[in-house]
Amino acid sequence: MLKNIDPKSDIGIAQAVSLRPIEDIAATLNIPAAALYRYGPFKGKVVLDFAAKAMAAPRGRLVLVTAISPTPAGEGKTTTTIGLGDALRRQGLNAAICLREPSLGPCFGAKGGATGGGRAQVAPMTEINLHFTGDLHAISAAHNLLAAMIDNHIYWGNALNLDVRRITWRRVVDLNDRALRDMVTGLGGPGNGAPRQTGFDITAASEVMAILCLARSLEELEQRLGDIVIGRDMSKRVVRARALNAAGAMAALLKDALAPNLAQTLEGTPAFIHGGPFANIAHGCNSVIATQTALGLADYVVTEAGFGADLGAEKFLDIKCRMAGLTPAACVVVATVRALKMHGGVGLNDLGTEHVDAVTAGSANLLRHVGNMRKFGLPVVVAINRFTADTAAELAVVEAACASAGVRAIACNHWAEGGAGAAELASMVTELCGTAPNFKLLYPDEMPLEEKICTIATQIYGAAAVAFEPAAARQLREFAAAGFAALPVCMAKTQYSFSADATLRGAPEGFTLNIREVRLSAGAQFIVALCGEILTMPGLPRHPAAEDIFLDPTGQIGGLS
Repeated sequence: MLKNIDPKSDIGIAQAVSLRPIEDIAATLNIPAAALYRYGPFKGKVVLDFAAKAMAAPRGRLVLVTAISPTPAGEGKTTTTIGLGDALRRQGLNAAICLREPSLGPCFGAKGGATGGGRAQVAPMTEINLHFTGDLHAISAAHNLLAAMIDNHIYWGNALNLDVRRITWRRVVDLNDRALRDMVTGLGGPGNGAPRQTGFDITAASEVMAILCLARSLEELEQRLGDIVIGRDMSKRVVRARALNAAGAMAALLKDALAPNLAQTLEGTPAFIHGGPFANIAHGCNSVIATQTALGLADYVVTEAGFGADLGAEKFLDIKCRMAGLTPAACVVVATVRALKMHGGVGLNDLGTEHVDAVTAGSANLLRHVGNMRKFGLPVVVAINRFTADTAAELAVVEAACASAGVRAIACNHWAEGGAGAAELASMVTELCGTAPNFKLLYPDEMPLEEKICTIATQIYGAAAVAFEPAAARQLREFAAAGFAALPVCMAKTQYSFSADATLRGAPEGFTLNIREVRLSAGAQFIVALCGEILTMPGLPRHPAAEDIFLDPTGQIGGLS
């Protein structure tokens, strides 16, 4: 039996808004209709030639939105990014926002969609959360084409003398499926290829995703794809994708996907939504090409980095800004009273009751993230994403804790009021953007890989030491010997804690961070360090979100949030 959509739900609110034609949204940034490929009435892609011209003349101020360590109580980083962008536009400023594309894995899993909530959403909500413009499907296809070409090369004689035990290129799918994590392929006899152990990652963790998000042109895209290391030969020398003549076909699959996507908020603010790497297992930022295009077209560009500031923001700054030469003007750290209660020891079912002491204790998590952002030389403001159950006493505790650290905390109501609910935050952000930038990276290129990992662990996470498992230590030595020592590090770690233990909330310190494995992403040009039990292929929860998604009697999608 078909259900009806709740008009008060996020999806109900989104579907009640009359969107503007995407050409009208583009026109607010002086993007002509001829420079826009239309994907239906409300979304499109900016053609690469036009994007390149915008990228060549950046003028905007870049504002980074990040957050405390996430909890099941919710923080609202994407919602705040949208609300802030809308608030800046309401003040008459030429603003745009840049977000990542949602992955089907979380949409059908535990997290849900990634288009904001309440009155602070990007639209068309269901299209963005599901297939959008097909970018993630193109990334999956390009990634898996290379995997198929590897196995095909081995089947037809293995002229490159690939060591099947040392092939590191896996396959990907844009869904959560734990049964695909580890497997043996090639079973069923010689006609099906050579049996070997491999597995699947989620598309958001694909190196092809990272490459798409870091490449600034089709030429750079193909170069980086060719640089991908697929494994080693029998002499233990690295073998790259270009040895299989794979980069051209992969780039062809990604040609349209490289162009940045343009959509809109419910208030008509231009929204570039492009690329979707996770921040717990990848580098957690939208594409460089979208960010730089926006900076060439708008005076203020608000972007988010995934999960807490220890993951998404650190990678945004140390990887994306390092490679693209970006200099953020200000940083917003998002928190909720509910989440701070959880960091202070309150259970999920008791968050509706006032717990001033728990908010006080949980504020340690917020203050560490604020302090970490200051280590990069960024001016910081805290946005308290308000819930109706927040009490005046609890809000006062957060504001006082932030004041003691010399940072202002501003209560925001953008979920309920849209841009009007973030007006004070927008005024503070423009004030911060007026200060002289003092941005600096956490570590230099020439620092050894082990020291880069230790620097992140001790200075950002609060660890006392780092323990490298023998295999990880050996891999790091091999990567350095092969000429990859100058690459930055992408930490793969649980998002729920500064440590690798998801149960340690708040601001733990004095722990040892365990590095179990490192992976080379030569095309993306970073080293991935896997900490603790982090997985690059998530599983579905006991009650996946997919069970609640439905079509209403008119064919509208419901249950997606």
